[in-house]
Amino acid sequence: MAFWKKKYNFEPEQNPEGENPGGTGKKDGNNNMRETKKSLHRWKLLVVSLTGFIAFLGLIYGVITFTSTPTFCATCHEMAPEHVTFQKSAHNQIKCTQCHIKPGIGNLLIHKVESLKEVYSHIVGPPDPIVQTVAVLEENCKKCHTKNRLISATGDLIVNHKGHIEEGIPCITCHSGVVHAKVVERGINDSSTYDAWTMKNSDKLMGEQYEKPNMGTCIDCHDQVNEGKQPWKDISYSLPEKVQEKKTKEVGVGFKATAEMEAGVLERDIPENTQKIILQAIGQQKDNVKISMECFTCHQKINTPKNHDLEAWDQRHGDLALKGLDRCLKCHQDSKWIKRVEKQDIKTLLKVSKEKVVYKQDLSTVTAISRTNHFCRTCHINRPDDHLDRYTWLTDTHRNDSGTKEQRQNCYVCHDLKKPDEKTKDVSAPSDVYCEFCHKNGFVDEPL
Repeated sequence: MAFWKKKYNFEPEQNPEGENPGGTGKKDGNNNMRETKKSLHRWKLLVVSLTGFIAFLGLIYGVITFTSTPTFCATCHEMAPEHVTFQKSAHNQIKCTQCHIKPGIGNLLIHKVESLKEVYSHIVGPPDPIVQTVAVLEENCKKCHTKNRLISATGDLIVNHKGHIEEGIPCITCHSGVVHAKVVERGINDSSTYDAWTMKNSDKLMGEQYEKPNMGTCIDCHDQVNEGKQPWKDISYSLPEKVQEKKTKEVGVGFKATAEMEAGVLERDIPENTQKIILQAIGQQKDNVKISMECFTCHQKINTPKNHDLEAWDQRHGDLALKGLDRCLKCHQDSKWIKRVEKQDIKTLLKVSKEKVVYKQDLSTVTAISRTNHFCRTCHINRPDDHLDRYTWLTDTHRNDSGTKEQRQNCYVCHDLKKPDEKTKDVSAPSDVYCEFCHKNGFVDEPL
């Protein structure tokens, strides 16, 4: 390819008559012309090749650039939940790839090649629902967020942010909902929800309770730290759990078939670790722990209310719950104690108004919520003090406090009137003891 170094000097003035004394002038001239044509052809080939190569690089760059934009992600129908939540989040001015791909041009190219399988999945049918399998890396967060920045937690929270960073806890462990509002955990990103994901509906489908760290994550992690574990070392701890169908547990399995057990006083399905955490928090289970679960550990202003220290509070709190259940749930709702976010129905979310709902005193509402709430059930699965002595309870408390239909409404918080139907989806009572086990014919004022 060194043809450009050759020199071709045509000086017709040296032989104006075109004479060739040696008789070889015509032949040499033809050779020179052929060499010139070859040289020009090579130059053209070089220019065309170089132009094509530059055009190819430009095409690759354009494809990579376009496929790295949120607009491209939005072209796939199955990405509607992720794209709408992204648009509504505080991170909507950055590209998806800035969070989801490890920094470096090499990593970007590798990711693009690996993403070709997603094109195939899009054609034959994507996963339903789409579940994140790779956590956002710490170094991606640090491209924008410096670890030296002074963090001011909202409200009255006490958060040792620097301590968490020095411990090596990934940002995503606490901030997993900051962009996509935990749509996977909430079960609202499968194929049946795609059409509902619009900017118009985004306010009803998102909220601070899903975007900010939930107290349940703090509680769960702190409890494991107290056991000497470091859950964040396993990156799956920071990823959404795969959707799994809940298997119903047969009532009574593993218990002796005593007469009393046929009526059943069974401990319901409360996760053991959740129950232990709650018992630690309310002071019934005293352990030497590294991180206390009491309110003042993480809150500057919140302490146990004074009325919780009253004698026989466990017997008297029901009346206050009836009058102000909304106040109780500020501390005692499940999301404050459980890392896992409860599954939701997107149609129900779209119907619910954003206006603040004023609680109206209603025993049936209190009963329903207390049966599903882990905090309530932790205590309700156990017999109250006035139920412990069977004779006293039968002849005194039970007889005097359940004589009327109105009085029995309080009993229905923990007990059912009729034998529960295992085929129904109704939430079971904390206790398996039901009234008709003994009262076969019902009650005078409440016949069968």
